[in-house]
Amino acid sequence: MTLTSTTTGTTVVVSGAAVLLPGTDTVRALADGPSPGGAPVEPADHVGRKGLRYKDRATQLGYALTAAALKDAGLLGEDGLTVPAPSTGIVASSNFGNLDTVARALDTIREETVTATSPMDLPNASSNVIASSAAIRYGLRGPNLMVCNGETSGLDAVHWAATMIAAGRAERFLVLGVEPDNDVVRRLLGGRHAIDGGAALVLESAAAAATRSATVRAVLGPYSRGAESPDGPGRRWELPGHLGSASGACGVLQVAAAIGWFDSGRREPVRAVTGGADHDAGADLLLLAPEALRPR
Repeated sequence: MTLTSTTTGTTVVVSGAAVLLPGTDTVRALADGPSPGGAPVEPADHVGRKGLRYKDRATQLGYALTAAALKDAGLLGEDGLTVPAPSTGIVASSNFGNLDTVARALDTIREETVTATSPMDLPNASSNVIASSAAIRYGLRGPNLMVCNGETSGLDAVHWAATMIAAGRAERFLVLGVEPDNDVVRRLLGGRHAIDGGAALVLESAAAAATRSATVRAVLGPYSRGAESPDGPGRRWELPGHLGSASGACGVLQVAAAIGWFDSGRREPVRAVTGGADHDAGADLLLLAPEALRPR
């Protein structure tokens, strides 16, 4: 079985992961299945209150997830990043993201003209606000990309991060998948709620991870994209329905759950699958246990 997730022959690994969902803040708990009734995530409990004011819910959650994943990978210390800033990029995935900010700004413009809009709101109306805000706060000076293309968005974000690593754009990427829950999102979802949280991963080339003696948590295998996701070997994980729509965070959560299984000692491959039959396209990513890196 090939270990390369790209056509250039580069092996990409996961060296860090974080999860923040109501009642769930570890990858193992995610893999085992979060229980109903968990308390909402409070970003200030994870990153403090400084810098959260005037930021939308998705960006606040993104701050907390980014910090947790970077720390888990050994990349964030008391003085900031422990690696050169240009060596680390970010790819964020969110389909609902700052929708509430955009809707509020549009309502204000329609009802009171543009002069009534808040100078605090308008910067947050950028489609890239989650990725750019996390990059600015944590000094990630590598490539910066926001993906918001439906059900496959999270796995696409993982794929694009791996592709840019293989292309030499940066040695590692923070991959963030987050979806907020609010009235605007619920109207879009026909009354259903979103997860109000998400997951974050740190992807690195195997060589970069080895150079800094990082712990490899999983190895990315082949990735495919098409009208239907193909069947294949590998355990699969699904988010419990009571948590709501994961949308753009779904694929990132699936990878985080796979890491939870590997961390608990399970070694069978895991298949992350999003989209497919009921959607326009599907995405399929195979994840292998860390031992897949060892010579045979």
